[in-house]
Amino acid sequence: MIPSEFIDELLAKVDIVDIIDEHVPLKKGGANYMACCPFHKEKSPSFSVSPQKQFYHCFGCGAHGTAIGFIMEYQGLSFTEAVQYLADRTGLTVPRTHARQDNPEQRAERKKKQQTLEETTEAAAAFYRGRLKQDARAQEYLHKRGLSAEIIEHYGLGYAPDGWQPLAQVFQPYPNTPLVESGMVVEKDGKHYDRFRDRIMFPIRNPRGQVIGFGARVLDKGEPKYLNSPETPLFDKGRNLYGLHESRAAIKEAGRILVVEGYMDVVALAQFGIGYGVAALGTATTAEHVKILMRQTDSIYFCFDGDRAGRKAAWRALENALPQLKDGKTLHFLFLPEEHDPDSYIRAYGKAQFEDALLNQSKPLSAYFWEQLSDGLNLNTQEGKAELVKTSAPLLAQITAPALSFLLKQELGDKVGIDPANLARLLGQEAPKQHVKQKSYKLPQETFRQPQMSTLVERQIRSLLINPAWAAYIELPEYLNLSGDFACLANLAELINSRKEPPGSAQILEHMRGTPHEATVSRIFQNMQHGAEELESSSEEDCESFKLGMKKLLNELKYAQIEMLKQKNRQGGLSESEKKLLLALLTPAAH
Repeated sequence: MIPSEFIDELLAKVDIVDIIDEHVPLKKGGANYMACCPFHKEKSPSFSVSPQKQFYHCFGCGAHGTAIGFIMEYQGLSFTEAVQYLADRTGLTVPRTHARQDNPEQRAERKKKQQTLEETTEAAAAFYRGRLKQDARAQEYLHKRGLSAEIIEHYGLGYAPDGWQPLAQVFQPYPNTPLVESGMVVEKDGKHYDRFRDRIMFPIRNPRGQVIGFGARVLDKGEPKYLNSPETPLFDKGRNLYGLHESRAAIKEAGRILVVEGYMDVVALAQFGIGYGVAALGTATTAEHVKILMRQTDSIYFCFDGDRAGRKAAWRALENALPQLKDGKTLHFLFLPEEHDPDSYIRAYGKAQFEDALLNQSKPLSAYFWEQLSDGLNLNTQEGKAELVKTSAPLLAQITAPALSFLLKQELGDKVGIDPANLARLLGQEAPKQHVKQKSYKLPQETFRQPQMSTLVERQIRSLLINPAWAAYIELPEYLNLSGDFACLANLAELINSRKEPPGSAQILEHMRGTPHEATVSRIFQNMQHGAEELESSSEEDCESFKLGMKKLLNELKYAQIEMLKQKNRQGGLSESEKKLLLALLTPAAH
């Protein structure tokens, strides 16, 4: 866990305009900066960045957030990764409350080692790129595979020359500790030599674009066909995907990501105009991979060879995805004919037919799930049905996405002919509550007045987020029964007033991250559709409107409290403290 004080310090040191301008060119527009939104397609700019408030907001799609939020969305990073990215830029060291308490010297030593390894892999990648330009045989191989100079450059492909120690040309002394620790050099029988020799080199980059390892393909016949960097302090196969850094823009444009099995599949697809492909790094698709994929987009497609190995890899990907599934995120599986992989298929049939197959012939996770589990079972027999329950139950138990979990269990019930209550007991779960229509003797919690109140409280929250100092005008008595948006307003005011100086808008947004009120704040930001001037509503007139709004809100809350107490008095009587409260509220001074 990263302390909130550090997040405040980090946001105070970075400038959101500089951060976003590196990824999306900004133009000055009044007090703010404007651009076409990077998160949805648009022709006229509606993406506004406020240097004063240090947050961004799109008045088209509602996207909004701080510098941390932008890096998370744009680069597909987790919160911790985005904080680390910004901390590296500012020279700050990210503290973690549960981490080992290293002294500053140890932290500095670890950071220095990390930088040395990164410099080593980067220098090796540059060496391989240079050697590719000098080697006609390697160039001919890539030319035969149909790769253009632009694609070769985009993915930074290179060539590791034949020989025992080519890297000695750029690394002296050879060997050295970083070369060994980065996996570039191996030792055998007391001798050191390059791991990669006479191979096409595919640099593997982390989300920041730093080379962390390599995939290498033999030019002619030889074993192994592909050779990968070993696990190192830089390179964790289960937490990185080949091509993710290079494909990020294409993923955003297409609104989907495609997972294939090999490096050459990724590059060949990009050559034919499908630049949103990535590949696992010589390992099965892990749960961590699925988390990374879901951070990039809502639509994830897996494309595997149609052979036995491809189907095995697909099922492994599905199993690892189950605990990570979220409602609103879709996973699809496409199996190519046995004689094809994505590389050969797109060369044979072209982009249009490949994408048609991807979008119209792939199977959603739910269909593939039941197809595989039902394979070989006779569901016309009780034994077949029992076997389906037995094999699917432990897999269904891993799914935490509420709607998808419910629907899949409902489908299992339909397939085996067991009603939801009995199926739940069979699966060892609480039976679903029966929804019996009952007579209603009291008004629902949301009365006809509440939308009006909600509109007012939303305006007050929005104003407070834009002008944190106005929290000084909020005083909500403890006796008020606050929930929902009202509780959010009270929480914001308490947070701001607890500080010596009011925190900035960006700091407040980050303090709300992960709290019960995060969704409320997000909804209120998304509903801002009136233009950039709404982000700068800070005049004296605006402040007076805020004060009047608080008075009106307080009166309405008090009135609601009076009505609640009166109703309770009619139904069963009040306690002594409640009688005193009602009396106080009914006196003119209380209004």
